[in-house]
Amino acid sequence: MGRRARGRRLQQQQQRQRPEGAADGAAGGGKRNGAGWEGGYPEIVKENKLFERYYQELKIVPEGEWDRFMEALREPLPATLRITGYKSHAKEILHCLKNKYFKELEDLEVDGQKVEVPQPLSWYPEELAWHTNLSRKILRKSPQLEKFHQFLVSETESGNISRQEAVSMVPPLLLNAQPHHKILDMCAAPGSKTAQLIEMLHADMNVPFPEGFVIANDVDNKRCYLLVHQAKRLSSPCIMVVNHDAASIPRLSIEVNGRKEVLFYDRILCDVPCSGDGTMRKNIDVWRKWTPLHSLQLHGLQLRIATRGAEQLVEGGRMVYSTCSLNPIEDEAVIASLLEKSEGALELADVSCELPGLKWMPGLRHWKVMTKDGHWFAEWEEVPHSRHTQIRPTMFPPKDPEKLQAMHLERCLRILPHHQNTGGFFVAVLVKKSSMPWNKRAPKLQGDAAKPRAPVHPSPAGPSELDSKPVPGMGDAETAERTEDLESNGNKKDGVCGPPPSKKMKLFGFKEDPFVFIPDDDPLFPPIQKFYALDPSFPRMNLLTRTTEGKKRQLYMVSKELRNVLLNNSEKMKVINTGIKVWCRNNGGEEFDCAFRLAQEGIYTLYPFINSRIITVSLEDVKILLTQENPFFRKLSNETYSQAKDMAKGSIVLKYEPDPGKPDTLQCPIVLCGWRGKASIRTFVPKNERLHYLRMMGLEVLAEKKKDDTVLPNEGAAGSAPPEEEDEGSAEQAAEPAASPDASTGSSPAGAAPPR
Repeated sequence: MGRRARGRRLQQQQQRQRPEGAADGAAGGGKRNGAGWEGGYPEIVKENKLFERYYQELKIVPEGEWDRFMEALREPLPATLRITGYKSHAKEILHCLKNKYFKELEDLEVDGQKVEVPQPLSWYPEELAWHTNLSRKILRKSPQLEKFHQFLVSETESGNISRQEAVSMVPPLLLNAQPHHKILDMCAAPGSKTAQLIEMLHADMNVPFPEGFVIANDVDNKRCYLLVHQAKRLSSPCIMVVNHDAASIPRLSIEVNGRKEVLFYDRILCDVPCSGDGTMRKNIDVWRKWTPLHSLQLHGLQLRIATRGAEQLVEGGRMVYSTCSLNPIEDEAVIASLLEKSEGALELADVSCELPGLKWMPGLRHWKVMTKDGHWFAEWEEVPHSRHTQIRPTMFPPKDPEKLQAMHLERCLRILPHHQNTGGFFVAVLVKKSSMPWNKRAPKLQGDAAKPRAPVHPSPAGPSELDSKPVPGMGDAETAERTEDLESNGNKKDGVCGPPPSKKMKLFGFKEDPFVFIPDDDPLFPPIQKFYALDPSFPRMNLLTRTTEGKKRQLYMVSKELRNVLLNNSEKMKVINTGIKVWCRNNGGEEFDCAFRLAQEGIYTLYPFINSRIITVSLEDVKILLTQENPFFRKLSNETYSQAKDMAKGSIVLKYEPDPGKPDTLQCPIVLCGWRGKASIRTFVPKNERLHYLRMMGLEVLAEKKKDDTVLPNEGAAGSAPPEEEDEGSAEQAAEPAASPDASTGSSPAGAAPPR
């Protein structure tokens, strides 16, 4: 172990041994005041003279606003939340927030100070994003605030609310994704922007399988699993998480009318790694570590990623390039270089009217390059040869005034912290007018690989930017040919999409289980089809498992478009996760005529195809089912009992339909998975989802009461719950104790959102 590693380990041990509260601040420091929901940083001097000198020289801030700009950077960032989910249901949560929790905060004082009520972001559509200065400490000082805090934590865990920085919400909005679009998120982790894109795909809740999909990529294997966690909350069959270097992400192929074609994306989000000096308000360590060298080191990678994205964009498609940096070396310099090498194939879109209410500054046309020791260079010719490895010609603005004018760099958006109390950010929206110059002829997927290829001319990017980028349109065709050869040689089983065979890829991260589609002649499916009376239109070909041998414990579903991608690219794509769970195996399930029970995660996708095992329940029934473990039939309404009494034991669907004639009651449909036992019914709903539904019905659930009043379910009770596989991931969720409502709350219901 090296000296640095030993030092880090010793420091970690010392931190673990420190008494609670010791980390709240250094001597004379303490917690930040009004530090949003984060808080707890030691006192750091928020000064960096080189930073101030750099940005004052570049004039990124309008004249007369510099002091306000620096003052805003030194203030803690307001916490922001976004109501997630699909439009029709997100509005119901908004109704609950505004009419219940926010109203309780009005005229509230804590320690003699008036509590600031959360305010909507003026530029975010339909008031679905809010910001607040409430800190954790303040949230816990008042019973009303503590209730609001519990609500935020629970709804975040169930996926109905996301904590996301305000400026981070901008790129997906400017991408303007539609349900039929094929979308690539190149640097997706941790996944808040990916979640926005998934929501856009499912704008119409009545369509379980939109034509579009999102492929979310990240180079960091561990961060990919964080990405999976975020995406899973939205329960979409149209999301795939992959693990590749974005600068060399493979070109995929899909089958169209019996022949393979290259997959080009309609929308690409290119939120590249950056120095992050726009995040100083929350990552205050940046104050101490900031240097212009970081931007010089990242510029080449950012340009390679943006170039790879542009190559895979369809003609007429839109790509959003964004960073949380204010530095033109990472921003305008990358865009200008990309536009120059595209030779007219790309152009900057004018999006000045697309987000009314958002304040931003136009992109710069002139900038200089600074070294880490503070030396300036105005143009490439001034750079000494000894610095050519660190500073590249693509970092400077174009010298030709006409070419610079034609680029319209002023169409880029730079968001400054003091204008709307946000972080700093940069966004550019690019539209592809034609193929990139080195890709004028689409690569052939079949053909004679021995034919000589035309020489590839060097681009203006310079050698350092293109060293690690494969020759576009060349190696991809060869990869596709090799893939077809493998298939024709029988090395790939039908319907099996395993991890890539490359040993290099297996050295990093976890080895993923294969994705195996259920064959047409599999005897596993007919009993399921019969038991649930599945509609003939049910896309059984989209069912898959994660094992090639032994019992199939869980069944997942993907959209037909993602199935196409999986089957045609398994040799060159490392898939981390895709599909939503729709069925789980029960031990001894054959005695119930079907070995698989429904999974809550995928019920909203599956429900439109189910024609049997459905029980329509009343609002009171829903309350009973969510607050009692195994209520007997006699506790439920007569209508529910009459539907359940003649039904065979096994998995069921419990459906609540709102009554438009009673506007004061729950006005949003609910679909729950349940189990019909000998004399009782129980639901299989994760804890946070239970709490969510009860809140939407006007029943507040208190954590203290929940601990005292609930009893864990007795899995051995006669006819109560289905026997579970011991290693079922959802068994833990299904065994959550029922929530105990606080009957004293009498607020009117606002509607419920589907599980995420």
